[in-house]
Amino acid sequence: MEQRTKVKPIKAAPATASGNLAAIRIRGRTMIRTTIEDAMKMLRLYKNNFCVVLPNTPTYIGMLKQAKDYITWGEIDDETFKLLVEKRGEEFKGRESDSKELIKYNDYFVVGNKKLKRYFRLNAPRKGFGRKGIKQSFQRGGTLGYRGAAINDLIKRMI
Repeated sequence: MEQRTKVKPIKAAPATASGNLAAIRIRGRTMIRTTIEDAMKMLRLYKNNFCVVLPNTPTYIGMLKQAKDYITWGEIDDETFKLLVEKRGEEFKGRESDSKELIKYNDYFVVGNKKLKRYFRLNAPRKGFGRKGIKQSFQRGGTLGYRGAAINDLIKRMI
């Protein structure tokens, strides 16, 4: 008889003091299911090396789990968030609402007195993604999936 190994389910990301998650798109757009592509559009992860900061809610965690084979995510601390906004925050210059003021667009967030885009465009990380590359999960030594507080180190290498 062959012995089968059980696959452990991914645990939900625990809440942090700041309560925010950072997600980075690692893999590209080819051969991707439409449901996963739609989830990444809702998360605003349009291209490789795009980063978003999200609230830690079950809805966002569900979308992150759905796209786990294409992204990496974890809890971001305040120091890394400030560095990300300072170095890579782009000013939002688009429209805030439609011409009749009926629909409010939620495409920016406010830090200080500046309106910034909800996504950050990062560089590829210095020293690469990891030993096993971008096709393995973080638990197996790769890059993809939930990585907890180790996301801060990756973001600092990508800024």
